[in-house]
Amino acid sequence: MELLFQKVHGSGNTFYLHEELENTQYDWPSLAISICDPTNEKGADGILVVSKSVHADFKMRVFNSDGSEASMCGNGLRCVARYVLEKSQKSRAIIETMRVDLLVQNETAIFNAIPTYSVQISPVSFDLSTLHMNYNNQKTVINQIIPEFADDIHFTAVSIPNPHLIGIVPIQYIENLEHQEQLATYLNSVNPYFSDGVNVSYVHPVNETSIFVRTFERGVGFTNACGTAMSASALVATEIDLLPKGDVTVYNPGGFVKCVIDKKQDQHEVTLIGNATVIGTFIGEYDKNNGFNWIEKTNHLEEVADYQKLTEYASNQVKENWS
Repeated sequence: MELLFQKVHGSGNTFYLHEELENTQYDWPSLAISICDPTNEKGADGILVVSKSVHADFKMRVFNSDGSEASMCGNGLRCVARYVLEKSQKSRAIIETMRVDLLVQNETAIFNAIPTYSVQISPVSFDLSTLHMNYNNQKTVINQIIPEFADDIHFTAVSIPNPHLIGIVPIQYIENLEHQEQLATYLNSVNPYFSDGVNVSYVHPVNETSIFVRTFERGVGFTNACGTAMSASALVATEIDLLPKGDVTVYNPGGFVKCVIDKKQDQHEVTLIGNATVIGTFIGEYDKNNGFNWIEKTNHLEEVADYQKLTEYASNQVKENWS
């Protein structure tokens, strides 16, 4: 069968987006593995599936490149926001995700004229049971050195709602990926700490209102950016008083986003604001015996070029302000 996809990205986190057709059977785990393979049009980090919702405006499902399903994806949700808001000609909508319905809105451009959207990131919990984490029978891990992981990194565990382990690290751990890759690979294999794996982010301050984040994403590996990881990192940075609450700029290998962090009556409120770029429009054919093959594609070169300017700006900002 022939399927229409948009290839999209939020902060360089790339996806194939498809709106499900009625009366059509899909094998999304198998499709994700095939379509996201790096040898297939340079691959992607996952698939975003848009469908009807019985109680919200639309529904989103996310399948990682290894075929596993994620409960949420902040960068992907921004791309879905653009798709559904342009389709419905609205400025805001409610999107059903695996665990919660979330508000998405059209926003003023984050950089030049780049299409920009905000998404609500929820729920937030520091309870280790929500991450399926076990460590010394503790209920939380907040700004704590875990000797089994490293003796000079302060870790915080938070679900948002995906599980995240956020490490505030010295600069050498940003410049050299080896330690993060080894730890994240271990924590996403059979281990005594995380039964379902975890997204591992290393964070270093850039200035008094911004941080740099690099994430090893569960089910994917190193990505240019992870929306919930950037949100979790901004939240943790403000929670431990590394940065003040309010607007936080989060730089990453794929560019930058804005996170708005607030706390009302012990409830954390997190909003993620960033680009939603369409790289191209693709038509492919899927056969369960022969896999997935592209048969037609149209690249959106102007949007790609516009975002490249943002990444250059972000890189310069980090170099000029690095602390």
